Amino acid sequence: MRRRLLHLIAATALLAGCGGGSEEDSADMRAGAAPAEAGEPKDTPADEPQPAPRRRGPLLELRDSQFGPVLFDGRERALYLFTRDPKRMTRCYGACAEAWPPFYARGRPRAGRGVDRSLIGTIERRDGRRQVTYQGQALYFYVDDPKGQVLCNDIAEFGGTWFALDAEGNPPA
Repeated sequence: MRRRLLHLIAATALLAGCGGGSEEDSADMRAGAAPAEAGEPKDTPADEPQPAPRRRGPLLELRDSQFGPVLFDGRERALYLFTRDPKRMTRCYGACAEAWPPFYARGRPRAGRGVDRSLIGTIERRDGRRQVTYQGQALYFYVDDPKGQVLCNDIAEFGGTWFALDAEGNPPA
């Protein structure tokens, strides 16, 4: 029954296309970051300044998909690159960013299973927020992708093509 429901959801999403996302996507997905975790309190006098707790940044990890292993965030959301974006820049704003929300970083992004830490970075968007990059490419979600699924790989939209990424930061073969 569950498998049948997942197939129905996937088929509905494919029929609806990969554009025109709704405003009902979650704030968590738009933020792309795990909640901050406070460090353990230290034994210091009350009048001594306390160091600010370090934020745990968003997680990138490699997960299996119908396209082979591709990048996901720590909440099982597929991550995509946009071919219209030059390296270390973004051109996805307005309606584009509503359908393909940026993968924002609060704190330093973390490398999970199968991810090369040296390929992770961030860029600054016009609003001052930090967007996660992988091998210099800005990363995005697709607003209607269900957890654990890649529905919009190799989709032309907003003047470029959207691809999931493999461990090297390339579209899957």
